[in-house]
Order: sequence, then structure tokens, then C-alpha cells
Amino acid sequence: MRPQTLAHVRGLLVDHPVVDGHNDLAWEARERVGYDWDRLDISRPGQPTHTDIPRLREGGVGVQFWSVYVPADLQGDAAVTATLEQVDAVHAMTTRYAADLALATSVADIERARSRGQIASLLGAEGGHSIDCSLGALRMLHALGVRYLTLTHNDNVPWADSATDEPVLGGLSPFGREVVREMNRMGMLVDLSHTSADTMRDALDVSAAPVLFSHSSARAVCDHPRNVPDDVLERLAGNGGVCMVTFVPAFVSPAVRAWDLETRDAAELAGVDVADVPASRAFVTERRLTHPAPTATLDDVVAHCEHVRAVAGIEHIGLGGDYDGVDRLPDGLEDVSGYPRLLAALAERGWSDGDLAALAGGNALRVLGEAEERSREIARTRGPSLARIEDLDGRDPLTAGRASP
Repeated sequence: MRPQTLAHVRGLLVDHPVVDGHNDLAWEARERVGYDWDRLDISRPGQPTHTDIPRLREGGVGVQFWSVYVPADLQGDAAVTATLEQVDAVHAMTTRYAADLALATSVADIERARSRGQIASLLGAEGGHSIDCSLGALRMLHALGVRYLTLTHNDNVPWADSATDEPVLGGLSPFGREVVREMNRMGMLVDLSHTSADTMRDALDVSAAPVLFSHSSARAVCDHPRNVPDDVLERLAGNGGVCMVTFVPAFVSPAVRAWDLETRDAAELAGVDVADVPASRAFVTERRLTHPAPTATLDDVVAHCEHVRAVAGIEHIGLGGDYDGVDRLPDGLEDVSGYPRLLAALAERGWSDGDLAALAGGNALRVLGEAEERSREIARTRGPSLARIEDLDGRDPLTAGRASP
């Protein structure tokens, strides 16, 4: 790309910074250093993670949704506790680095942080198992600052089907629909990344506020169940939601996706249980030595951005890199400093400054603001829901087929 294009984009990001939908630094900090920010000092460049404050600045990131993810092999009380520990870690991070980061729960907070030169930091819980089938737990996460809930992670929850599990419900259960309604009432964004296509459709049927895909790309470009099918992208215009294109190689590159499927087949032939994460990772690492994986590229991500814009419209696209949530990233997008390169590539394909500003963060900020406004309207006529899964779905969550480890 031309240096002058990159320089122009960097200038654009000063006034229209990136709103990134999903970053897993908090879980990476748990795994690497037990949340010890002395040992993982993100104020200093050159950290072993994809993310640190200097690179966020270089990447033009002005608003970051930090994922408070916990894996689906944690269930019940253990999942809730681990989620609270993740929330605590982000609170501690923003307190420690208060000169650069500011905890935000609203558009007004974001604007205040930007006026002070800080990176606004919001929280997103990744997976409905984090609330243990409890609307009270959902409300407490909101009270602690969580502003989106991804309805599922890789496994089903008792009230919603995941994209990467065998369907049980065909979408949302009655309790799942109530979860969406309660999120609308509070102003918590309904995140449909990781959900099955039928769950996406059911949530769009129910939601009275714009939805979010915090880190998903286009299924028509790369046929992975984590991506969004065109009929759902088309519905975003009517809902007002946004699909935040992700950079995960297997989700953006058909060649990487094909390699992953071949490797999965090879693992099964070798007797490796692909559900056993450590064993599966060890097999993949070994196979890379003899069967090198293809490399995803910045151009792969460009193709998804162009497709989502063409199908959903320029008002309904954003960015959600999934940094520190994967071990490999596309060439040119290796860490959080890469956003200007992506926007420059799009500029050289004819995207206007207005298009780039909408993609970078304008659309995501609009969605957050509209969810807040809708929440105020709903709260005038509806109080907190006291519904229980036992009442709406006619079953006890302890025996409702929670995801297995």
C-alpha cells in the first residue's frame, strides 16, 4: 500500500478511532501470569501478547471491548466465579493504567475518556454459561460493567444452541428469549458471535434493540459455522445491528479452514479425541511440522469487509480482531497495531473516509447508544424479570443438557 494512504488513515483514526469488539487479553493474563500486571506490564512495548498500550495507540484503538471469557468446561458456580475473576482483572488493569485506560459503561463514558486521551475500556462476557441460567447473575454482571453477553461459546447452553455444537433446541428456548428481553431492558448488547444460525435468527426475532456480532466474519466468503450467513447479514439493516469482522485465520481464509478440517479428520483417524483440548493441540502442533498450514492474509480480511458491506450495508459493519484469543493471525495483522494497514487497504479499494469512519468505530458507537436509548424506553414499562428456566422451559438446568467438558 502507498505510504501516503497509510498516513491519511492514521490521521483519520485520530478523530474516528477503532472500536474493537473483542480482545482476550484478560484470559491471556490469567494463563500467563495469574493476573499479575507487574509480570505482564502492558504499559511497556514488546510484551509476549498481541496487546499492549503502545501498540493499541499505534493501531488507533480508542475503544476496546475486553472479553471476560471463561471456557465452557467451567460450568455452574465455577463458571460464574471465573467470570467474576475476569471482571476483577479488567477492573484492576484499568485502575493500574488509569493514565491510558478508563473503564466505560456508556457512550458518555467513552466520550469522556476520549476527551482525556484515554482508551475507553468496556467489558463483554463471552458465553451464556457465565450466568448459570440466572437472570440475577446476568444483572449483577451488568452492574459490574459488562455491556455485552455472547449468548453461547463453543458449546450449547441449556437455553441456546452454539454454532459449533450439535443443535438441541433449534435456536433459543423460551428462557433464552427472556434472556434477550432482559438484556434489552438493561441496555446490555446481545452478542450473536458463536451462536448457531438459528439462534441468530431467533434473537433477531426477539430483540427490540440492535444486536452485535463482536467477532464474526462472512460465511459466504469462508464457510465456517462461526461466520454469519447472508440472510442474517441482510437482517441487520432492519435491526440496526453490526457485524464486527474478525481476523481468526480459520474464519477468514478458506485455505486455512480446509487445512483445519483435514487436520481434524487426521486426528480422528489417529484416535485423538478432538474434544480433548490439550491432546488436540499437541496433535496439531506435531502435524504442522509435516503438513505446514496455509497463512491467512490481510487481503482475506478485506474480502470479508467488502462482502459484509455489500450485503448488510456500510452502517452495519465493524471490527473485532480477537487478539490474544488465537495463536496465529493474518499476515499484516499480527497484533493490535495492524488496524491502520487494514483501513489503508480498504481505502485503496475505494472506501471513502466516511466508510472507514463507520467501519472503524462509528457503527459500534451508534449501536451502543441505541441500546441505551431503547433500555430507557423499556424500563418505563417493565421491571427486572423474575423468570426462571424451570418455569419457562419446564426443566431444571441441572438436568437440561449443559455443555459437557
